[in-house]
Amino acid sequence: MSAAGTGRGVNGVVILLTFGTGIGSALFVDGELVPNTEFGHLEFHGQDAERTASARVRTEERLDWPSWCARVNDYLARMHALFWPDLFIIGGSISEDFEQFGHLLHSPAPIRRAAHGAQSGVVGAAFAAARQHQR
Repeated sequence: MSAAGTGRGVNGVVILLTFGTGIGSALFVDGELVPNTEFGHLEFHGQDAERTASARVRTEERLDWPSWCARVNDYLARMHALFWPDLFIIGGSISEDFEQFGHLLHSPAPIRRAAHGAQSGVVGAAFAAARQHQR
């Protein structure tokens, strides 16, 4: 995270959420990745969060941006209550349309689009692997 991207130079807790077929996640504390997060599988209204707020669900249920963002805002509120992040970063396939819906997202923490858009998860994984290899 500290090497490139939207979270570069951000201290504290940063949560990357990738919205696509499911909800991918990465948690960083002072630029260090906390391994093995699966926040898409967080219990949310009686089911996995990704069954309510993923981009796939938006498409399948034909939700407009305000309706989908209301679900995402509810999810972000839950994430904020648990982790008190200093920044949320939104990535995944949906981030390519961030200009259309970003203004509808709300949280006490700032919300930014992932610098690498839909490829953020792949780019982050490559940086993490390279960093691990250097150790």
